Amino acid sequence: MKQPLQETYLIELPEQASALINPLRAEILAQLKQPSSATEVAKKLKETPQRINYHLKTLQKVGLVTKVGTRQVRNLVEVLYQSIAKTFLLSETLSIRKDTIQKMKDQGSLLHLIHTSERMRQDALLLMEQSDQNEVIPSASLQMQVNLANESIREQFVEDYVSLVKNLVKKYQTIKDHTNPYQVLLSVYPDPDQGSCDENE
Repeated sequence: MKQPLQETYLIELPEQASALINPLRAEILAQLKQPSSATEVAKKLKETPQRINYHLKTLQKVGLVTKVGTRQVRNLVEVLYQSIAKTFLLSETLSIRKDTIQKMKDQGSLLHLIHTSERMRQDALLLMEQSDQNEVIPSASLQMQVNLANESIREQFVEDYVSLVKNLVKKYQTIKDHTNPYQVLLSVYPDPDQGSCDENE
């Protein structure tokens, strides 16, 4: 049932690249390193099976996932799908406009933000329960706002910020005590209350 996965698949066909413009499909591919049904993937991604099944059909049509079998679940027969590779790379030979590639990256970042926010919420609830049991839960959060006028400045800001955080994390990773790991998260996105984030505004 399980098929051998390619380590890396180079996307050279425009229809395959176009299929991945929707960031949910990239999330689906990440869940299909092992054979799974639409219902299983939907549960992990907190989506409806119908929506996942729709995107699975698109990924199958362009050859990024394959059917690898079926199984009986009560009175239903579930189709099992598997990704053709562990990771996917866009070929530089693809004739895709730069703004389309940027859109794929931006949408992927926003979807990651959704899943990260949900993970933070779940972690916070668990920590609150531990706090209610008289455990001391040391934590810190930081929120800032910065004006980033255009795409190049936004990209430079993120690069500089990531570099600073990496150096900071590297400094504290030299401490040999591994009993108290902390999560460090970074998100940069426009303030939705401010309307359009057009570069010319």
